[in-house]
Amino acid sequence: MLELKRHILDLLYPPKCILCGNLLPNSRACVCSACMDRLPEHDGADPHVQYADRCVSTFFYEEPLRESFLRFKFSGRTFYAEQFGDWMSVTIRDKLAGKYDLVSWVPVSRKRRRERGYDQTELLCGRICERLQTNPVLLLRKSRHTPPQSGISDASGRAANVRGAFEAIASAEISGKRILLIDDIVTTGATLSECCRVLLTAGAESVVCAALATPRTQSKQTGEPL
Repeated sequence: MLELKRHILDLLYPPKCILCGNLLPNSRACVCSACMDRLPEHDGADPHVQYADRCVSTFFYEEPLRESFLRFKFSGRTFYAEQFGDWMSVTIRDKLAGKYDLVSWVPVSRKRRRERGYDQTELLCGRICERLQTNPVLLLRKSRHTPPQSGISDASGRAANVRGAFEAIASAEISGKRILLIDDIVTTGATLSECCRVLLTAGAESVVCAALATPRTQSKQTGEPL
């Protein structure tokens, strides 16, 4: 019965690759074989994030991932979080196993959430936690709405933009804990650095970070794209 239902749904709503948009043979996969072969898997140095013990990335931020991510973030393709989160969870198991007690995420501001209708990083974190068999814990609030980091080119400007924009909201949960912090794209590392600073100030023992993607060319010292 389940197979019949799946077949009918595939006929009514033909499944498409979340990266290139081409039709898929069935809904069991959400990425075509051609795109799987072209995924820009991250194989370079870790992105630099001040105050973090380590930051890992699953992909380089380039095609065919980039346009798909933008649809996820800005065009309501919330279901992409399932596949993105699955990929990230593999990276976390491989590189960060045993290094965290709690899993949280970098939140958007209330204004941004109202405009977009969802927090894309919260969705990623939720799916990752499903795969890691744990529960996400909200530890931070973005208390000050800021212009998008993508509109600021230099690392110092990005750092200034988010300075003081986050606050810890669960000090009892944070105290003495090792925290895994989830983000979507890490470029200069300014946002993650500020969040790590806030968590450590609130009593966290350590923070490690995981992002979906990072630019291929990045300064090891500053995290700034070259």
